[in-house]
Amino acid sequence: MQIINLTEQTRLLGQVAPALESLREEVERVRGGEISKPVRELAPIAVRAQELANQCTQQLAVLSTSQYTAMKDGPENLAELAEASAQVSLAATLCTLAIHSRTEVLLYEDADETPETSRQNLRGAVEELDFAATTYRRLTQRLSRRLASTAERREDQQLIDRALAAPGATGTHSTTPTPAPTAVKAACPSPARSALPRGHADDGPLKGRR
Repeated sequence: MQIINLTEQTRLLGQVAPALESLREEVERVRGGEISKPVRELAPIAVRAQELANQCTQQLAVLSTSQYTAMKDGPENLAELAEASAQVSLAATLCTLAIHSRTEVLLYEDADETPETSRQNLRGAVEELDFAATTYRRLTQRLSRRLASTAERREDQQLIDRALAAPGATGTHSTTPTPAPTAVKAACPSPARSALPRGHADDGPLKGRR
């Protein structure tokens, strides 16, 4: 078990919700337009979302091996955090998928020429970001309250000591700080299609999609 600075972890958790909300605003702004330049408009957003998803997963990994799991409701809190991290990751995927949904008209003759499919992808991304931001805000407040309460800190310390006293358990103090996140329910997979690629004038007969 890594004994880490939970005050610092609370600060890092608290940075995630505002970052997600900022990202959500960017997604909504693009979704409201024609998405006429999908790569230029959406690629930076997708990159931000992926970076944030990586940071969320990294913090999840740090907390999963720390005293956080031994505290009251620790496993349940960690499960909520895992869900929120997955939601951020899914939002990043949906933003990338929105690019493809808008550009595949150049490749496949039955692709949607309107921005509607991309908008649906982005609508899904917004929902995932909303869910995740709510969870991160709740978990931040929950941990902050426990650290601020003398009685709850004492209760958690007893639980941690009990976990450390279990056979085979060891405790080490972490000296490596966790990088701070940058100030930034169902998946919507692209449906399977049997369409033929859009050919060029000198290509001859159209060939099947690989």
